[in-house]
Amino acid sequence: MTLVSSDLARAAALLQQEQLVAIPTETVYGLAGNIFSETAIKGIFEMKQRPLFNPLIVHTHSLENVSQFVREIPPKAAQLAEAFWPGSLTLVLPKKNTVPDLITAGKDTVAVRVPNHPITLELLRSLNFPLAAPSANPFGCISPTRPEHVQQYFDGQLKMVLDGGACTQGIESTIVGFDKGEPIIYRLGAIAVEAIEAVVGPVQILNKKEHAPQAPGMLSRHYAPNTPTFLVDNIQEFIVQHPNKKIGVLSFSETVAAPQVHALQLLSPTANLQEAMSRLYAAMHTLDALQLDLIVAQRFPDTGLGKSINDRLQRATKGKY
Repeated sequence: MTLVSSDLARAAALLQQEQLVAIPTETVYGLAGNIFSETAIKGIFEMKQRPLFNPLIVHTHSLENVSQFVREIPPKAAQLAEAFWPGSLTLVLPKKNTVPDLITAGKDTVAVRVPNHPITLELLRSLNFPLAAPSANPFGCISPTRPEHVQQYFDGQLKMVLDGGACTQGIESTIVGFDKGEPIIYRLGAIAVEAIEAVVGPVQILNKKEHAPQAPGMLSRHYAPNTPTFLVDNIQEFIVQHPNKKIGVLSFSETVAAPQVHALQLLSPTANLQEAMSRLYAAMHTLDALQLDLIVAQRFPDTGLGKSINDRLQRATKGKY
């Protein structure tokens, strides 16, 4: 059985032994291993059943430490790091040769971030190596935001989940790369596009790429429940057209009632996008466990964090409506 514990010394010891440990961040739980251990990194890909062409994010404890494994930090990258680290921002930067190609899918860039979680920052400071830590779930499934989500996925396969409670942000980091020093958003995430642009000016968005993606999280089918899931503008209309189905509803702020609705997850009664984002994956986990016929999600306002939430919901859908 997988141990869920807040024992930092035990987590550090396992990582030093080239084992994997699920770690908390403010975004989602990550499946962590020493980036310089081929055993650990191969273990991450195998446990997640993640394709090797999909690069990993390297986690470290400070901007100063990033210079140990990247060749340069463009001026606008430094501005973003200063503004958002520790936090939910990943930067794709030119890598030093010491970073294994297995981490970067053979690319000459590496995705790095400084997570904003006190337990994981303390863990990272105690280690003499950074950690690769993609989300702690089988490839393509809903990301975990609570220790029990990880345990349900990997019970018996994984020795330890470092318990840091529920993740406060609730979706993955925003990933920003650079072309000739100019920022490009490779993945929408927990920091809104508008917040990025307030620091560095207008940015290009390149949010999906099926083959040889520049960064994690760019595949179009991802973050998905097992239950067929639909993203719609009008939930009531969808429900009427599926009269004999057991339906779970994922709603931003509106209560929905109908005989077909067997479960309702209301993400923010006050229509707060930050609150809705923080609850999104946990609500998806809850609905997916209820043996429903369908899940229907309400499309969010396509502004600010609503763009990121819509991105995750779109990738979770199994069908179009």
